[in-house]
Amino acid sequence: MGGDSMTTVDQGGDNTISAVHQDILRTHILTRLDGPTLASAGCASTQLHALSTEENLWREICNATWPSTADPLVRHFISAFPAGHRSFYSDSFLAVDHRHRPPPNRGLPPPPSKLISAVDVHYQKILILSKVHEAGSKPESPFRVDLLGPKETVRIPGYLDIRDDLCWPALEENLTISWIVIDPDRTRSLNVSSLRPVWVDRNWLTGDIELFYSTVLAGDKRSELVQFVAVVTCVGSEGGVLHVREVHCHMEDMDGKSLCWEDSLLILQASMDGGKRRKWKIGEERERYDEFRGLKRERRERAFRRERRVELGCIASSVAIFLCFWMIVVAKFFTLLSKFLSF
Repeated sequence: MGGDSMTTVDQGGDNTISAVHQDILRTHILTRLDGPTLASAGCASTQLHALSTEENLWREICNATWPSTADPLVRHFISAFPAGHRSFYSDSFLAVDHRHRPPPNRGLPPPPSKLISAVDVHYQKILILSKVHEAGSKPESPFRVDLLGPKETVRIPGYLDIRDDLCWPALEENLTISWIVIDPDRTRSLNVSSLRPVWVDRNWLTGDIELFYSTVLAGDKRSELVQFVAVVTCVGSEGGVLHVREVHCHMEDMDGKSLCWEDSLLILQASMDGGKRRKWKIGEERERYDEFRGLKRERRERAFRRERRVELGCIASSVAIFLCFWMIVVAKFFTLLSKFLSF
């Protein structure tokens, strides 16, 4: 037994994440995480929280998620956010839920003096358009932002014949958009576009394909809803090449009327400040759009029934007035006739 030997292993080492050197965590682990995972990692320990809140990590994540955030103008405005790119990501990654209405906008400051749009369009996950647009407030003018000039187009990769029946579903499945609006005065942002189109249509006059991306927002009244609509218009050319000819957005109410700049900015401001955000499930954006269309249809039907009742009331009143008039005429006639016969 004296010749037997035993080997012991020291198991007292630290096997937790804190044993990993900070430089390894910073450069080889945290840089591989996406935004939600990085935010979750920051809750694991004090050390990870300090590392996961570094500005350069969130700047890279924002630039990878939304290439338009690399624009110097957007970077300048994001730098004023409370936690820089981390605050911007928190505002912009999740969609606003209109069913949890923000508090009334009474007491809010005036609408922002300008609105920044950071827009990215992808086809089959390939970036085809990244643009930043700065617009000043035009209080009484209809709210509309156009990204492309009259002669500016963007080529869509691949070859699709606009007359082909396969063109429509290919665009619907693969053409995605992110439209983030930024309020530089209050350092808040909001992603106001559905990722995929909720509706695709062919323009009856030009034959172009129009893709509609919609987000439903709470309006300025208790029961009112509005929708932010981004429209991408695709045109065909010889050789089966498709181009994006127009990218614009507008906001409309439940009557289908376009809102003015002042009303639109107030609604966006209230959604930025008080709107509850959450991640949509696949297909839920289309469900919200269909729900909004259903409410619009019910509203039109109620308005039609109300107008019909008013119309019937007017007809009944006219008939009653007409009958009263002729009753008076007949009564006068018989009165004069009786007087004439009495002579």
